[in-house]
Amino acid sequence: MKKPVLALLATGVVAALSLTGCGGSASSSADAAKGNELDGLTGVIGAKDFSEQFILSNITSQVLNAHGAKTTTNTKVVGSANVRTAFETGQFAGYWEYTGTSWITYNKQTTPIKDKKAMFDAVKAADAKKGIAWLDPAPLNNTYAFAIREDKAKELNIKSLSDIAKLPAKEQTFCMESEFSTRDDGWPGLKKAYGLSPDARVSMLDTGVIYTATQKGQDCNFGEVFETDGRISALKLQVMQDDKQFFPIYQGALTIKADMLAKYPAIADIMAKVSPKLTTEVMQKLNAKADVDGDDPDKIASDWLKSEGLI
Repeated sequence: MKKPVLALLATGVVAALSLTGCGGSASSSADAAKGNELDGLTGVIGAKDFSEQFILSNITSQVLNAHGAKTTTNTKVVGSANVRTAFETGQFAGYWEYTGTSWITYNKQTTPIKDKKAMFDAVKAADAKKGIAWLDPAPLNNTYAFAIREDKAKELNIKSLSDIAKLPAKEQTFCMESEFSTRDDGWPGLKKAYGLSPDARVSMLDTGVIYTATQKGQDCNFGEVFETDGRISALKLQVMQDDKQFFPIYQGALTIKADMLAKYPAIADIMAKVSPKLTTEVMQKLNAKADVDGDDPDKIASDWLKSEGLI
């Protein structure tokens, strides 16, 4: 969920999608039993530039490879639009996307759909017209939120975003990334929806820095966070309730090209065993292993897949 900057398309994205070789959908039942349903499938599984995406790309690549594919991952591209461009131009075989991002950023819809299933169905239909297939989604909802230190929340006696609007302007201090500050589903709309003070102070920080800055409470009281981030609990932050349901749903799912799915339909069956296990709570724990413990996303993915009996 990063700001489009086409000039930043990473030089590391050079592996073109290759679908040569014997089609996995035509594999014999004996081969399928051996986990060779995807024999012949090669390509790159992309990722946006934050830990959750790194983990999801590794989970995807590893589980597909366990069924005969030969995929790699690329986690070097900066910006949502750049990842989407790499995908649409065939440099990525697939990547995990979020319903809210596709609906608002790529399909130019300014009004989010409140119901999770209705949102997913609408995004799936919209992207299908572009030859993009959305596989069954995970339960996780990586939506935007604002968080504050637990002790500060008690001091100010606040629980919701509406409560923030009632605070003196001097307490309405926010840390956010530059993309959020201009998105339709970001700061401009949030400020208007909740009637936040026109004198609210905003500090622009990198995504990773926001969590620690919020915990320290010097640059801001409220930090822009993602609800699946493991640092929320690790740093004892409290998420403010979005009581007016301003933020869209950001349900995650693997997106691939429709023609690729037609050639390798087993991808959907394989991922259908993976995605349902990726709840918001599970993703928070996996993300914490990367952002709090410093573990490698490749190992996090491997350990989780093995623990779930998926590889």
